[in-house]
Amino acid sequence: MSSDTVSVIIPTYNRAHCLGNAVDSVLTQTHAHVEAIIIDDGSTDGTSNLVASRYGSDERVRYIQQANGGVAAARNHGFRVARGDFVALLDSDDTWFPYKLELQLACLAAAPRAGMIWTDMKAIRADGTVEHERYLRVMYSAYRFFKTEDIFGESHPLGEIAPGLARQVGDRRLWVGDVFSPMVVGNLVHTSTVLLRRARREQVGEFDPKLQQAGEDYPFHLRTCRAGPVAFADIPTICYQRGTPDRLTRFSLPMARNFLNTLTETLRNDRERIVLPEGLIRTVLAEAHAWVGEEQLAGGARGEAIREFATSLRHRPRQPRIAGLLALATLPPSAADLLRRVYRRIKGAARQTSAA
Repeated sequence: MSSDTVSVIIPTYNRAHCLGNAVDSVLTQTHAHVEAIIIDDGSTDGTSNLVASRYGSDERVRYIQQANGGVAAARNHGFRVARGDFVALLDSDDTWFPYKLELQLACLAAAPRAGMIWTDMKAIRADGTVEHERYLRVMYSAYRFFKTEDIFGESHPLGEIAPGLARQVGDRRLWVGDVFSPMVVGNLVHTSTVLLRRARREQVGEFDPKLQQAGEDYPFHLRTCRAGPVAFADIPTICYQRGTPDRLTRFSLPMARNFLNTLTETLRNDRERIVLPEGLIRTVLAEAHAWVGEEQLAGGARGEAIREFATSLRHRPRQPRIAGLLALATLPPSAADLLRRVYRRIKGAARQTSAA
């Protein structure tokens, strides 16, 4: 096996309708040394037949079945069987641009201390139309707190790093640095864009399978950034699928809880190495507690919501909307239930609008 082989881990569950597009985008990379590791997490939709008929004779494709255990367990299984010196992650409904790995490997060669690189992404709707050409900073709200130059310590023109891709990269740049502190306020990394050195992956361990499909990405990427320098190529290299029925919107409360737990644990264990203004930390804590409170209120857990809203307001008192939600949660049950139903309808409509 070549020293620049990339092991691409593709977890999948009942996505035979789109898995082939993801795998094909790996096999048609301009970087030839790849192994596509499909981890079938208990599919019942004919995924095994698809893989056998389409890739049965392709030695670059490895197909592994396991009992359903969630995306974290599937990715971890892929980690354990990966043979390449580099590991990439790809969700089975996303696809890569043909030059993704070629560009990222050139970037890691130019930044030898960086253990991981990620990129921007293009968002597409279920019907194939483009929703957003550069979606990373839209999807991950933590970017609103920083300019790119404030996150990273250095940058280089991608056209000089990968001259053979000058037409594709234009004037975009590679950014390199220690981004652990900015990552504390929220995730900056999209998983399907990631390429890891094997050594960094082994250093940080695996995804937490207890989190299942509810924010397991953020703690993993946070640990990866804590372990040393990382890199970001400020250009889309994937098509990210938006608006499909099996997206994870139903896991909002677990995601909110897991973010709050990760944030508080990190602040408790690593406060001395986190370089952030105290006001920003208070803001992020306030938003995290408010997020949990809103999800609790939408689910009818008024007591828990009251506690979370009150905690949020202690971190940042001037939040009229959260103060209003706290007042709503303290109303008598009959009035509160009526207003809560109205609130849930409004919130659901807002989510549909954002996904449209």
